[in-house]
Amino acid sequence: MEVSFFKRRKILKQTNSLDLHPIRLMESEKRDEDTLNILLPRFQNRVASKLLQPGWKDEFIRIKLDSFGSAVWGFIDERRSTADICAQLKEVFPEKLTPIEETEERVSKFLSLLYQQRFISFLELQKDQSAVK
Repeated sequence: MEVSFFKRRKILKQTNSLDLHPIRLMESEKRDEDTLNILLPRFQNRVASKLLQPGWKDEFIRIKLDSFGSAVWGFIDERRSTADICAQLKEVFPEKLTPIEETEERVSKFLSLLYQQRFISFLELQKDQSAVK
């Protein structure tokens, strides 16, 4: 059973964005030495995939990330909070990210975008979802 929109919204509003722990929902592949592609399945349903997808088409849509987005994606796991990811990015890109507030804002917006597109979820939502079951 999935958590309702209003329940998710309440959880996310009550939690500081820097305390959230993002979790990947999509797979990825390495494109270059410092960039990645997120692999978005063309069809969620396997039957629809077999019937509607031509044999010569790839089963994934590739979402290209730049070096900053790829670094954030690489740091996403359920153990690291958004604040931890920001601190690690500060070490990786010391010349690009000067004030820590700018880094936190940029990472929070990027994770919010990934969440809206359903590429990631948050551990706090998963915990609440498992408590509902």
